Amino acid sequence: MSSIKIELREEDVKRIKEICASFRNDPQELINVLHRCQEHFGYLPAEVQEVVSEELTVPVAKIYGVITFYSFFTMTPKGKHPISICMGTACYVRGAEKVLDEFKRELGLQVGQTTKDGKFSLSSLRCVGACGLAPVVLVGDKTYGRVAPDDVKNILKEYEQ
Repeated sequence: MSSIKIELREEDVKRIKEICASFRNDPQELINVLHRCQEHFGYLPAEVQEVVSEELTVPVAKIYGVITFYSFFTMTPKGKHPISICMGTACYVRGAEKVLDEFKRELGLQVGQTTKDGKFSLSSLRCVGACGLAPVVLVGDKTYGRVAPDDVKNILKEYEQ
């Protein structure tokens, strides 16, 4: 799993247990529990998975499988402003790869990495479902449509603080 070992604080463990209890510790609610935990922590490290495993009596291997299957979940911390570039067919055909390359160049990152200051992280998605706006870039919850490589600098400027 993750090579970075984190120490969960007592209040973090308590919060995970509260989230699980809010779904009646029902193993069928695993995805909902993981969503809530990721909302709280920003990602799902092995230590969080272990507590969820105990509370829902679901094997850690199953939890790991769910997290790695769904692209929404992550086991590494995302930046304050997570950037996702859609690489679905419509976006790809309209130049998403060039847009992704420009973000990599501007940020000095590869897909899956986070800037040293924790400000930005970079990922790619299979499909955002906004094909009419292709190519599409998400920064957090904000959607940018018809993005060209020349737009990347201006998009990043919006998040300078």
